[in-house]
Amino acid sequence: MAGRYGRPRSVLRMRTVAGQVFLLQVAIVVLLVAAAIAALVLQSRSDADREARNRSVAVAEAFANAPGIEAALKSAHPTTVLQPRAEAARKRSEVDFIVVMNTQGIRYTHPIPNRIGKKFVGTLQPALAGGVVTEKITGTIGPLVQAVVPVFSHSGPDKGKVIGLVSAGITVNRVSGVVDDQFPLLFGAAAGVLVLTTSGTALVSRRLRRQTHGLGPAEMTRMYEHHDAVLHAVREGVIIVGGDGTLLLANDEARRLLGLPPDVEGRQIADLGLDPATAHLLASGRVVTDEVHPVGDRLLAVNQRSTDQAGGPPGSVTTLRDSTELRALTGRADVARGRLKLLYDAGTEIGTTLDVVHTCEELAQFGATRFADIVTVDLAEDVLIGEEPTSPGGAVTEMRRIASRGAPPDSGLYPVGKLIRFEPATALGAGLASGKAALEADLSRFAGWHLQSPERARKIVQHGIHSRIAVPLRARGVILGVAIFWRSNEPQPFEEEDLSVAEELVARAAVSIDNARRYTREHTMAVTLQRSLLPRALPEQNAVEAAYRYLPAQAGRGGLGGVGGDWFDIIPLPGARVALVVGDVVGHGLHAAATMGRLRTAVHNFANLDLPPDEILWHLDELVTRIDQDEGAEGSVTGATCLYAIYDPASGHCTMARAGHVQPVLLRPDGTAEVADVPGGPPLGLGGLPFETWQRQLPEESRLVLFTDGLVEDRNRDLDEGMALLSRTLADHPGRTPEETCEAALSALLPDRPSDDIALLVARTRVLDSAHVADWDVPPDPEAVGQIRAAAVHKLIEWGLAEEAFTAELILSELVTNSIRYAAGPIRVRLIRDTSLICEVSDQSSTSPHLRQAATTDEGGRGLFLVAQLAERWGTRYTTSGKVIWTEQALTGMDVVAVEADGEDP
Repeated sequence: MAGRYGRPRSVLRMRTVAGQVFLLQVAIVVLLVAAAIAALVLQSRSDADREARNRSVAVAEAFANAPGIEAALKSAHPTTVLQPRAEAARKRSEVDFIVVMNTQGIRYTHPIPNRIGKKFVGTLQPALAGGVVTEKITGTIGPLVQAVVPVFSHSGPDKGKVIGLVSAGITVNRVSGVVDDQFPLLFGAAAGVLVLTTSGTALVSRRLRRQTHGLGPAEMTRMYEHHDAVLHAVREGVIIVGGDGTLLLANDEARRLLGLPPDVEGRQIADLGLDPATAHLLASGRVVTDEVHPVGDRLLAVNQRSTDQAGGPPGSVTTLRDSTELRALTGRADVARGRLKLLYDAGTEIGTTLDVVHTCEELAQFGATRFADIVTVDLAEDVLIGEEPTSPGGAVTEMRRIASRGAPPDSGLYPVGKLIRFEPATALGAGLASGKAALEADLSRFAGWHLQSPERARKIVQHGIHSRIAVPLRARGVILGVAIFWRSNEPQPFEEEDLSVAEELVARAAVSIDNARRYTREHTMAVTLQRSLLPRALPEQNAVEAAYRYLPAQAGRGGLGGVGGDWFDIIPLPGARVALVVGDVVGHGLHAAATMGRLRTAVHNFANLDLPPDEILWHLDELVTRIDQDEGAEGSVTGATCLYAIYDPASGHCTMARAGHVQPVLLRPDGTAEVADVPGGPPLGLGGLPFETWQRQLPEESRLVLFTDGLVEDRNRDLDEGMALLSRTLADHPGRTPEETCEAALSALLPDRPSDDIALLVARTRVLDSAHVADWDVPPDPEAVGQIRAAAVHKLIEWGLAEEAFTAELILSELVTNSIRYAAGPIRVRLIRDTSLICEVSDQSSTSPHLRQAATTDEGGRGLFLVAQLAERWGTRYTTSGKVIWTEQALTGMDVVAVEADGEDP
């Protein structure tokens, strides 16, 4: 072809295809062999340097850490000891030198003895700092790599310090010589590979030449004949136009598509009778890719390229493809693809939360943006509270509007929150009963849909809303509500195909709404159970002023809507004392809430025994262990933590113990906040380990801040950071009330979406006025009983409790007499005027009195029975040195008012 158009042929063009392939393959093989040899040479040099560095470092470190090096360096003559050892090691390790030096770089050893005592040449500072130095230098023996490593002291006052340095060096030639010996073999192998590959290429080229017969002129002619046959047989039109606009070639398919006559070759494009657009395109010769042109009743996809881009003759070649049916199919495929994407996006954008209202709003927002102009969603009232909709007549016709998107103001559509009763006579009302969707293509016809509300129907049409689809929200065979799609801006009405899309869209949304409904039901049950188990109000007591907060985890972030096992409690104890409790059961959901209730009840029962905090936790640990044993087979093992504190307002004494719980914070009246260092016991349920107590005398107006780890720990903040932030928050304003302290702590530490429960209890301590407490030491003499009775009566009259004096006198007489008669050691009596009158008698005996029914013939045994009848409550608590028997007497109404007035805060 080149000779035909006047261009000279090159030597390569005149050769056969097989010859060209042979030359190309030989060139590639030669280049690859040369590149491989160069890479191997470079690699060998790199390996020599790396080997020299590794060997010098290894020898230096081995000698520096050898036994006796430290002692030799610290000896009076290091060279005497180290020189022979260094030379022996140098010869065995095949390095050029091993030099031991002090920290100033003065050599102790060297292969050349006259260089001992001189300064080492090289970098020492990193080694003196404890590192390893390797460097490549050129010395008297040629290029070499040397390493310097430190020698550390392992004993004495210099332990851990650098007391000397060891350097080992090796010349690069010593290492690279081994690699250089391999070069003859390497070049021989490369030559062999070149010979083999060249021979193989020659064989392949010879076979190719034999198969193609050298591609002579006859064969090329035959190839063109075959090409012409194929050209006219393909189902794609081909047109070749010369540079002067003459039609040179048109195959059979092109003639059919363009309606050309048989004798078109050699004629001008403008003379073929084509439509002007097609004729202009073919004559222009411009580049076109899949450009669609209408020709008659067909749509032709046109591709056009110039023929002189690769040295060919001037002109253009054009291909034509009938895309009429393909366009129709593509259009339908695009519609189907768009609808599939719509439904896929709906699955990702609707139902992102387990909230019924939010899911309805997502459906309305998605539908108004992607499918319709206006979307409204209505639900049965029962669905909002988590129940299945029920109706006496069967079908639910009353629904509340939950979400609306895209509706213009005063459009006539029901507003959000409106309770709507759908008329059964309308298509929408009938669809709610049958579960079928209703399509109203033209609302302006008022074909029955307006019976729901004729006045609103007129407003809807006046605002340009012209078409709608109503689809019941149906899940598991139950109608939950209805979604209505309206069109106003889009002029085309809804069609049957739109109805199927709306049904599929609503069906997916209905599943999400039903899941949210069932979640709401389970969440409501769990919250109801949990709220019933937590304290509903704080008990009356004068020991502390308390405030609390409980916040469940954010719904959907932890188990069953965040309902967990955190709890708190304030338990009044005998002697005007109070117990403060905060605990946490691991996990969320009904099981955690139920376990929390069991533990809280157990704490109340154990508190009634008036045990110290460590014994309370020991009993709780036993209980949790038994719970695990009972439920462990079902895979529901309990884990819990607890903090138990007892505060005595009469003495200001506080005792705490904790089982795996986070430590509380103590805020003193002067504004100093500190984390109470309560000894950490194991979590409840591990068993077998004791609990320790923390005891402290607290000044009045101190604040005890007890909480669970959800307050201070979060996925974006660790426990230490949270504790520090809480301490700073409390210390900023020490004068806050407990309520204000709770609010400040939550404002500073509460995350946006808490993933764990939060229980917070703040107690401001009070100390009983000394005027409300009276105590006496009782000598072990029966005659002292009368004296104590008289002193107690005098004090009660002074307190204005004359009416209670007689009863208190009888109680004290019996309790003190029993202590003198049966107990040992010092006896002490204490009266406390609080919301009740408290009498306490303590002694050194650990024997508890028992109430019994005395026989009619018994002379004694009725004293404790009398005490139980006269006192409102009585009991015994044990101390480290004995026991305390206490009683409580109720005060009259005026006495209580007086006590509260005396005990008011200023």
